[in-house]
This record gives sequence, C-alpha cells and structure tokens, in this order.
Amino acid sequence: MSMFFADLVARTDEARRAFETHPVVLDAVAHGLPLERYRTLLLELYHVVWHFNPVSAAAASRLGDTHKQVRYFLYQHMLEESGHEEWVRNDLEAVGVAPAATEAHMPSAFTRTLVGYNYWAADRHHPCSVLGMLYTLEVIASVYGGPFASAIKESLLLDGERGVSFINSHATMDAEHMADLRKILNTLDDTPACDAVVDAALINFHHFTRIIEQV
Repeated sequence: MSMFFADLVARTDEARRAFETHPVVLDAVAHGLPLERYRTLLLELYHVVWHFNPVSAAAASRLGDTHKQVRYFLYQHMLEESGHEEWVRNDLEAVGVAPAATEAHMPSAFTRTLVGYNYWAADRHHPCSVLGMLYTLEVIASVYGGPFASAIKESLLLDGERGVSFINSHATMDAEHMADLRKILNTLDDTPACDAVVDAALINFHHFTRIIEQV
C-alpha cells in the first residue's frame, strides 16, 4: 500500500491554508453570517451538492479494472450521499427560501466553474480526479463544518438543527468518510492518477474559497 494520502496532504497544504486563513472564512467561522449571506451560501451549496453524485457517476463510468477499487468505493459513497441536496433544500426553507426560489437560483460563476471543472476532470482528464473533489469537500466539512454551524446557529438564533442540518451533520459524517477516503487514496500508486487527484484538490480548494468569498 502506498503513502499517497500523506503526499496529497503535503502537496495541497498551501491551498488548504489559503482557504482556512481567508478573512471571510475566518469571520464566518468565528461570527456566522448575516441571514441574506447565509441564504446565498446555501443556494450555492445546493448546486455543489446536487452535482456531487453525477460527477462521481461520470468518474465511475470511466474507471477501468486497473482502478476498480476506486470504482467500488464510488458506488458505496454515492449511496451514502444520495438525497443530501434535499437536506440543503430543507435548510433553505428553514431560513425562509421557498423551494421554487431554490430551483430558480442561478449559481455564481465560481460555483459553475467548480462543478464544470469536476465534470471535465472526471470525463476528459482522469477519472481518479474525483477523489480530489472528495478530499477537498470532506476536509472543509469535517474540519470547519462544526464551528461554522455553531456560529450560524448563534448569530441567526436558529433552534436545534433547523437551518444547519446539512452543514452540522457533515461535520461528523465527513470525519468518518475521511478515514475511508484515506484508505482508498493509499491504494493509488501510479503517477497519472495521483497527479490528477492533487490537481483536482488544488482547483477545488481554489474555487470553493472563491465561492465563500463572494457570498
């Protein structure tokens, strides 16, 4: 088994730090967001989450038997992630955004760029790139999701899990997913696949930072 996970962490550390030290991110984790900005963030997240499984399916359909362990991992992961866009929709309703408004929302250029890159990478670059998307989103959720959900609840005076169910649940869920992701990443030992994962993680950190920055 390779040590690629440690290599991935090291090669993407600067991009992760650029996200976590961004002033907008620091302020949101410490103080939450005003209601309109939180609504905007959830609307952008809705589209990121909606496309998560289709991107994973596109990657799985391109993976040959040389990476069949990744394909099987994606099958299981897609089952676990199914329907999570509905959690975001429910949180939007809880903070006053009607389902029709959620469906009519046009995501920002940064969200469309993030989603479009992930489809392109899975279909045209290397299907293992999807693991870079997973790594980025699960790092963000598991490390920053809990503090951010707490700050949002306090700043908006939300009751219980209403309005933060998606972010709060993924803070715990993605910590568990990260352990599984680490195992599958450490099965990769060919340079093209590993480089594709690193490239995808760098791009996803960059664009997700821009998404947070513009809300």
